[in-house]
Amino acid sequence: MLEIPGWIPLHRIAAVLSVLVALLVLSVVDRPGRVTATLRRRFLLGLPLGTFVSVGGVLVVYLFVQGGYTSWYRPLVIPFRAWSYFYPLGMLTASFTHSSAGHLVGNLIGTLTLAPIAEYAWGHYPTRRGSTSFGSFRENPYARALVIFPAGVFGVGLLTSFFALGPVIGFSGVVFAFAGFALVTRPLTTVLAFVSGRVLSLFYNALQAPEVVATSRPVFSTPWWAQIAIQGHAIGLLFGVILGVWLAHQRDGDRPSAFRSFAGVLLFAVSESLWAVYWFRGADTFVLFRAIGFSLVVALALVVALTVSASDRPLRDRAPSGSLFSARHWQVGVAVLLVVTAALTGPAVPYNLFTAADDDLPGESVTVRDYEVTYAEDVPNGLTATFDIELFGESTTTNTSGVIVKSDQRGIWTTAVSTGQLAFSGQSTVRVGGLGWQKQVSAVRDGFVVSGTGISAYRVFLVSNGSSSLAYTTDPVRAEPVVAGRNVSVVPTATGYDLSVSTDNRTVRGPMPTENVSTTLAGVRFVREQAFVFAEYEGTRVRVARQETYQ
Repeated sequence: MLEIPGWIPLHRIAAVLSVLVALLVLSVVDRPGRVTATLRRRFLLGLPLGTFVSVGGVLVVYLFVQGGYTSWYRPLVIPFRAWSYFYPLGMLTASFTHSSAGHLVGNLIGTLTLAPIAEYAWGHYPTRRGSTSFGSFRENPYARALVIFPAGVFGVGLLTSFFALGPVIGFSGVVFAFAGFALVTRPLTTVLAFVSGRVLSLFYNALQAPEVVATSRPVFSTPWWAQIAIQGHAIGLLFGVILGVWLAHQRDGDRPSAFRSFAGVLLFAVSESLWAVYWFRGADTFVLFRAIGFSLVVALALVVALTVSASDRPLRDRAPSGSLFSARHWQVGVAVLLVVTAALTGPAVPYNLFTAADDDLPGESVTVRDYEVTYAEDVPNGLTATFDIELFGESTTTNTSGVIVKSDQRGIWTTAVSTGQLAFSGQSTVRVGGLGWQKQVSAVRDGFVVSGTGISAYRVFLVSNGSSSLAYTTDPVRAEPVVAGRNVSVVPTATGYDLSVSTDNRTVRGPMPTENVSTTLAGVRFVREQAFVFAEYEGTRVRVARQETYQ
């Protein structure tokens, strides 16, 4: 459990003062005028205004579209994912919405550290020979800073959501595009900026929680690499690299050496875990292909390095114009990058052309406008069931268990809360909604762990608008201890729990004992002591069940 002392404002002040003092000392020792002059050569007012506009837009979406203004840590997420091409709202918003405050802040920090490098390479002032500022809309510094650059950011965001594989969400694809664009012109500066983002993140966290006291406790978590949209990050990086290479060769400026480009791309790709290629086996099992992933990022870094450093000469001197051999060396590298990009984005097109399965959900469900929410176990995943492809021993068809959210109108089918997560917490809230509205549905679990088996007999209820409905009950679970030749089972019911006592030719069933009321079945007396249920028979006392506890 985390505990933050009440006198923490002094620590926050100390963190801010340390930064201000460092900046003041550096401004005295060095001459900041040089930096300012360098920035003013490429930036209007010496500021990356396009970056600021982009950050502001993403923040506005989180606060007012997703409802982060009233629910900072738990915004509305489900309707803003890129579910399919038949759900335009998700496709338009997926790249600019986020799943949590931490997700948002991480991407904004990445934008503030990487986007200015890309914006600097683009420049607010025209660089084409013979062009003048304000000569046209495209050459207008204000238009380039406040309109054209943010429009490019928006366009890349749409591309990353349009070609993403699966219902992605978040600005990270665009952040990786910033990185790819920046790595083309200033690879090592980009890596340094990426590291500076870690410093900025630490500063933010220091202000949020200046001092934290933590005690060890169990947690429910999925592998960190299974929470990364690797495909979306990779295509964002490739989009940025291709745009950066095109701009660099259009301007015919100095380009970094192949080694610097290779080192920059490889360091960034490894640091950002682009090597973490994985697949899933059901709701809670994942497989990581570490060796394959490492080989892929090395190959990617090599291709980018060769493309960036390639010359502008044709493949063959005096080749006829328009022939294959008239292509420039760098254009061949771009063609290879386009093939790689197509290989990554291609599978997303047929995937997104299909919507979720429209089969009826099992069990009792709660309806909230066009949404259905239920709880089920070991059912085919309605989002991946459209395809049945097997490769390298893995399959796209999987079963899933947990709180399921479905909307035929939106083409949504998702396991919002897994069975393991609900078993850990005992209660979880799912938010559904759309533009301008949202509702909550809570899933609540209770149950008993049956002795000798480690298996629980349990129930799951769904609570919405103050009313509760039973969504799921397990089959009876038999305890391992045998009492006087009798088997004891725990039986979930709509109103509570029963105990079932059976012999070879007879079964007797009765209510689970409460704290002050015992139950006698087939000569066996059952008593409840706090969370434990005991069976007593002629001086023998055996524990048969324990009430579930949650974190």
